[in-house]
Amino acid sequence: MFTNIPKAKVGIVAVSRDCFPASLAINRRKALVEAYTAKYGAEDIYECPVCIIESEIQMVEALEDVKKAGCNALVVYLGNFGPEISETLLAKHFEGPKMFVAAAEESQGDLSDGRGDAYCGMLNASYNLRLRQVRAYIPEYPVGTAKECADMIHEFLPIARAVIGLSKLKLITFGPRPNNFLACNAPIQQLYNLGVEIEENSELDLFESFNNHAGDARIPEVIADMEKELGKGNKKPEVLEKLAQYELTLLDWIEKHKGYREYVCIAGKCWPAFQTQFKFVPCYVNSRLTGRGIPVSCEVDVYGALSEFIGTCITGESVTLLDINNSVPDDMYMESIRPYFGYTHTDTFMGFHCGNTCSSRLVSCEMKYQKIMARNLPVEVTNGTLEGDIAPGDITFFRLQSTSDNILRAYVAEGEILPVATKSFGGIGVFAIKEMGRFYRHVLIEKGYPHHGAVAFGHFGKALFEVFKYIGVAQDEIGWNQPASLPYKSENPFR
Repeated sequence: MFTNIPKAKVGIVAVSRDCFPASLAINRRKALVEAYTAKYGAEDIYECPVCIIESEIQMVEALEDVKKAGCNALVVYLGNFGPEISETLLAKHFEGPKMFVAAAEESQGDLSDGRGDAYCGMLNASYNLRLRQVRAYIPEYPVGTAKECADMIHEFLPIARAVIGLSKLKLITFGPRPNNFLACNAPIQQLYNLGVEIEENSELDLFESFNNHAGDARIPEVIADMEKELGKGNKKPEVLEKLAQYELTLLDWIEKHKGYREYVCIAGKCWPAFQTQFKFVPCYVNSRLTGRGIPVSCEVDVYGALSEFIGTCITGESVTLLDINNSVPDDMYMESIRPYFGYTHTDTFMGFHCGNTCSSRLVSCEMKYQKIMARNLPVEVTNGTLEGDIAPGDITFFRLQSTSDNILRAYVAEGEILPVATKSFGGIGVFAIKEMGRFYRHVLIEKGYPHHGAVAFGHFGKALFEVFKYIGVAQDEIGWNQPASLPYKSENPFR
């Protein structure tokens, strides 16, 4: 687990309506905890001994108990119908992500005193949550046996980590967006709405700090670590000293500037003046920090960095940020994709960036110069990219974005990176997402998304979708790659 993302500890509080036996809720809570512990261990959960019945005083007792136990997430467990007022007051006053789940009936042989009616109680709980304007995670089907509810709670953990992380995040930026990158717009009101702090700095501030790190005694140690990571791919050894100096600059800046916040991500400037003044490009350093759980986006892409951080919280692993970049040539598709994979040509595309994907995500890596920048600049000031084909496997492409008129939007699409040689440059892969062509037109273009998308390595669409819902993205503002049988609103019905 990275140190730059939270660890969720979930307090489980059982509730019982006073006209039901309290023992029903208490025994079901115990069974739930036993089922969770047997499958997942006891480290992530805490069983609150207070069973809330109808009393608001019991609600306060339970609240204080889970806080004292160090819980930063909450599960309200309806062992029976439950008291809708005190259980939702608990959710209202608990500072952290919360989940509601209900017990299923156990046996046809015990549907008298053993019937809990939590199926009905969940309806009242959800209604009261709306009245109090309290956000809570409710699973797709929130009623289950002890084992089923244990699985639901385990699925809640990555969602909880992301919500906790956002509430304690500082997003540090350096410089304005490069000219002609208006697409990476970053209205900051929604950051504050999400509980994120933002610190905006000048490139000159960063350059001053970088120069002050010249000759830093730690540089040789960082160079040695870079050499070990790159191995045979260390093709630009002459630039490692400056890259190590820059890495220390960023790490020290984080420690000095994160203030009372616990977690940090960075949106950095990387062109056009960066290369000529710093004498390198920052891609490799960005990849190294992202590989340690400190996402660093390119081109001052604030919501790109934010998306990467959410992905890191959910997966507990490194993510990357790529351009949704270019189509797959027809001859490559016909030769390497069509005969072997069940994708249409428009399901495929290439995801690329200069060199910010960490080495563990590449088939092999080499330190190189930035080919696009070197078309207009001396090669020696464009060294510092990490190039290689991205390793094949499952992926989730996603992004959270605030529009210029302050609407929070997001998209999620699961797919894979194909084991197809890209025959190109940069950190790049051949991606395949079902119905990508339609998704590209009717979500990415129609909704005004920028060219950057975050990539999580694995299928995490379910958790991401729930996080976006939880933090307040309207459900009709969450885009996904809909099948052909489900047209988009903007799709021409006569196509």
